[in-house]
Order: sequence, then C-alpha cells, then structure tokens
Amino acid sequence: MTTSTIERQRPWLRKVPARALTVITWALVLAFVFPFLWMIVTAFKPEGQAATNPPTFFADWTLESFTAAFARDMAPYLINSATASLLSTAVVLLLAIPGAYALTVRPIKRTRDALFFFISTRFMPLAAAIIPIYLMLQSMGALDNITVLSILYVGMNLPIAVWMMRSFFSEVPFEIIEAAQVDGANVRTELFRVVLPIVLPGVAAAGLICFIFAWNEYFLANILTSSIARTTPPFLTSFVDGRGLFLAVLSAASSLAILPVVIAGWVAQKQLVRGLAMGAIK
Repeated sequence: MTTSTIERQRPWLRKVPARALTVITWALVLAFVFPFLWMIVTAFKPEGQAATNPPTFFADWTLESFTAAFARDMAPYLINSATASLLSTAVVLLLAIPGAYALTVRPIKRTRDALFFFISTRFMPLAAAIIPIYLMLQSMGALDNITVLSILYVGMNLPIAVWMMRSFFSEVPFEIIEAAQVDGANVRTELFRVVLPIVLPGVAAAGLICFIFAWNEYFLANILTSSIARTTPPFLTSFVDGRGLFLAVLSAASSLAILPVVIAGWVAQKQLVRGLAMGAIK
C-alpha cells in the first residue's frame, strides 16, 4: 500500500506534522517564558520560602519584597534608567531618520562604505574601549553623569537604528517620492510629510529596540556611574552581598525593572510587528 493511499484512508495523518510543530512551538515558548513567570511568582513569596529546595509552589503571598525593594531607594534608579533610555532613543531617531534617508532615497557616493563604517563601530567590544572612555570622562569631571551616559547610549544604538531605518526606507515606492518632487516638495517636506508617515511603524520598531538596549545596558552604567547617575541594572546587583542572596527581593526588583519594557512592548506591539515585517519583505 502506497503512502498516498494510506493518507487518503487516514486523513488525520496529514495533520500529524502540523500538530507536532504546534506542540514543539508551545514547548519552546513555555521553556522561554517559564523563568520570567517563576521570577514573578518568587517576588510574591516571603524571603524564607523563596529559595527552598525543593521549590515551594504554594506560598504565603506577600508584598513585603516589593516594599523592601523600594526601601532601598529603587525609584531614583528607575528614573535614571528612564531618563537615559528616553533621551538617547529620541536623539538616535533624530539622527538616524535623516541619515538613513540620505543613504537610501538620496544616496551619496560610496554608500556601502558609509554603512560599513556605521556598523563597524559595533565590532569592537566595549571592554576594549572602556579604559580610554573612563580616563577621558574622569579628566573632564564627567563621570556619574546621566547626560554623558545618554550620549554614550546614542553612539551605541545609532548604527543599529540607521541600518534598520534604511531597510524601512528601501520599501517605500520611489514613485511616491518622485510625485512629491514633481509637486515641488523640498527635502524636508519630502521626508517628514511624505515618506515618514509611511515608515512610521518602522520608526516605532527601531525606537523600541533602542529603548530596550539602553534600558538593559549594564556594562557602561556599572563602570561609569556610582550613585547619582546609576541605573537599574547595576542596582540589581546590590541584592547580592556578603550576607547572601536575597532572592525574593531581587525577584521583586527585577520584576519592577522589566515592567516598563513590557508595557512599552505591549503598547507598540502592532507597530513593532508591522515595522519588522516591513523591513523583511524585500
């Protein structure tokens, strides 16, 4: 009996690969999401029940870990993270949009060399450049400064934003731009009133990714700040000290730290999906 004959007699066999793929997909999703869910569950446990072995699934739920996190003055660190992330993302978009437009719709000579230069700034690890950066800022008296940290985040995220925005601009039909030029639109009108509304989902996607990268950045914030400009990621390490690991409080602080990113992703999810899909069509 041939395979086609078996499939005609047993049509459910055709659905087996699709069902298997669905099961595997859900298993991978649960494996990825479970650590975050467990962190949130641990945040509501008393400290004594947070690190039991075997783990305690049913505990006496409490908010004392969140209270303890704010008792360590977590709010200023969240404000510093928000300030550095929002400020750097805004500057990145202001620079990346006209830069990517110039490299796509109005290309310059040796565009590929310019694009390679942008992305080449990401080749060298930050650890290799941190000593000259630290010494330069120290001589300028600019250590532990939230504005300086934001500028460094701009340099870190600008190449990524330029490459993303270039892929979005390349999806805009050039006929639309030519029509605007025929109507007498200058470069500013052409960019901000004709092209930009079309790629607005891409702008949202690039902005959200830059915001997430800046919010989660640890290395620069840990070395170049101490107290005034310290952000949330280095602050989370303070829950591990010589007295041990305060797992419940750390879970509560970590849950609060990821909350702004989750909210931003949830609010911009439609634009994020449309923007990423826009850059992947071509």
